[in-house]
Amino acid sequence: MSRLVIIGTGLAGYTLAREFRKRDQDTELTIITRDDGSSYSKPMLSNALEKGKSADTLVMANAEKMATDLNARILTRTDVANIDTTENNVTTDKQTIPYDQLVLANGAYTISAPIGGNASEQIISVNNLDDYRIFRSQLEIGKRVVIIGAGLIGCEFANDLSSIGAEISIVDLAEQALGRLLPTTAADTLKEKLSALGVTWQLDNAVTEVNKGDDGLVVSLKDGTTLNADIVLSAIGLRADLTLAETAGIDTGRGIMVDRFLRSSNEHIYALGDCAQVEDLHLPFVMPLMNAARALAATLSGEQTAVNYPAMPVVVKTPCYPIIVCPPPRPVEGAWDEEQTDGGVRATYKDADNKVLGFVLTGDLTRERMAMSKLVDDWLV
Repeated sequence: MSRLVIIGTGLAGYTLAREFRKRDQDTELTIITRDDGSSYSKPMLSNALEKGKSADTLVMANAEKMATDLNARILTRTDVANIDTTENNVTTDKQTIPYDQLVLANGAYTISAPIGGNASEQIISVNNLDDYRIFRSQLEIGKRVVIIGAGLIGCEFANDLSSIGAEISIVDLAEQALGRLLPTTAADTLKEKLSALGVTWQLDNAVTEVNKGDDGLVVSLKDGTTLNADIVLSAIGLRADLTLAETAGIDTGRGIMVDRFLRSSNEHIYALGDCAQVEDLHLPFVMPLMNAARALAATLSGEQTAVNYPAMPVVVKTPCYPIIVCPPPRPVEGAWDEEQTDGGVRATYKDADNKVLGFVLTGDLTRERMAMSKLVDDWLV
C-alpha cells in the first residue's frame, strides 16, 4: 500500500488531505504536527475578537475527529527531527515513519526584530492557535496594546482590538499603513479610519527596547518616545520555514522551490502553502494555497496536474475601511493611478505601456472586485 505523509495541520496540510481523500480513500495517510492538530481558520485569528470568538470556539474539529474524517493517523505535539531522502523516511522525536510521497506544509514563522530591554522576551506574536490562546489570556490583564508593524496583520489586529475598547498604538519603520500594498490615498484613508477608532500611530519609527515598568511595560522608540503597554504584539511579518528542507538538501529560495506540480528538487517530496515557492512565486495567501492543494491532490492520486494561478485579490479584514488589494505578483516597474470617489478609492497599478498589473479597491468600490480582476492577467498559466 502506498504511504503519503504530510507535515503540518494548518490550512495547507488539512486542505490537501481533504482534497486527496476525495480522490483516494485507500492510501495510508499520516499527518504530523507540532501542535494539537485542531482544524481552524488561521485567517480568523486577526478578527476573532469582534466576532466574539475564543481560541476554543475557533476550533472546527479536533485531531481525533479529523483523523476519523480523513481516515488518517495524526501525530500531534510531534517534532520532525530529520528527513532521510535516501531511505525515504521521516524521523520524529518519537518514531521513524516511512513514506512513498512526502508533503511539506509546515508553514512560516514570525520574523523577530532586534529589540533590547529586560522585557523583550515578553513580546508576543500570533501565528497559530496556541499563540492566540496566550494573546487572549494576556488581554484579560490589560488592554494597552503596542503593535509593531503597520502591515496587513498589524492593521487587522488594530481594527479587531478596537472592538473591545483596547488602547492601541502602531509602530512601523514605514511612512504609511500597508506600505507594501497600498498607494498613498488609500493608505492615508485607512490610517484616518483606524485613528477614528482610537488607534495612534508612530510611523517612520521603530521599537528599540521593551522594559518592565511600574505599570506594565515601557516601550522605547528610536526617536526617544516612550509608550506604556500591557501587551506588545509583533506583527512584522512571516518567513517561510525552510529548516527541514534545507537539512534534507532540498533546493530553497524564498520558499521551498517547487515546480508547477508542487514537486521539489527531490522527486518524492512536495511542498505547498506558506513554505512553498511555486516557480518564481512565493504567495503566502489563502487562494493560492487552495489552488495548489487541489492540483497537488490530483497529482498525488495519479493524475498529473499543474497548478494555475489566476489573479487572486486579497481581502483586508479592516471593517472600518473595507479594502481589496490585488498586488502584482512579481516585482515590476510601474506606478499607481488613484481615483478618489465618494464611495472610496479605485487604484490601478500600470506599467510603462499602461497595462494594468494590479489594483486596489476600498470602501463601497470593493463590489467591483470581479470586474477589476478581469483586467489583470493570470499570475501563473
